[in-house]
Amino acid sequence: MEAIRDAMESVKDMYRDLRRMNVRQMMSQGVQLGKRQEAALERNRLIVTSALMIWKSLMLVTGSESPVVVVLSGSMEPGFYRGDILFLNMGKAPIRTGEIVVFNLDGRDIPIVHRVIKVHERTNGTHIDILTKGDNNYGDDRALYNKGQEWLHQQHIMGRAVGFLPKVGMVTILMNDYPYLKYALISVLGLL
Repeated sequence: MEAIRDAMESVKDMYRDLRRMNVRQMMSQGVQLGKRQEAALERNRLIVTSALMIWKSLMLVTGSESPVVVVLSGSMEPGFYRGDILFLNMGKAPIRTGEIVVFNLDGRDIPIVHRVIKVHERTNGTHIDILTKGDNNYGDDRALYNKGQEWLHQQHIMGRAVGFLPKVGMVTILMNDYPYLKYALISVLGLL
């Protein structure tokens, strides 16, 4: 209740100050406000540009189209829990059984984090077939693959897990589970 009174008092003070100003002072205040807004927009552009440059640099260094992903389900428990952030690296070495990979299936937007349980290499070494399974799942992932697809191939693999931060990605999960939270956060950031 006290906070509301304070807010109302500051609005009244601002109204009194505006009434005391002449037209020239008001216009000067408007120009100054515009300059501050322009500077804030320039800072925001710089922040976004820097973030994109860092992301693209990470893509080049790791060889992965998405160097960081959030675990969205409990299928890899107890190794990784929902909300853990994984750091990916593609690497040049061939994929081996036991590695944890992130793959994306054709026509699906959300990548999957699972363990490689079988690898079949062709004799010429140019083509490999990969079968995956979630550590907490009963069977392999063939039920998840697209209709008629029995194996994953190199083009499906986004990267290999090389490190993780526990529970840091819960913010992403909360924004996906509760869309109004995402819109509220975007609104607050827009106001700031």
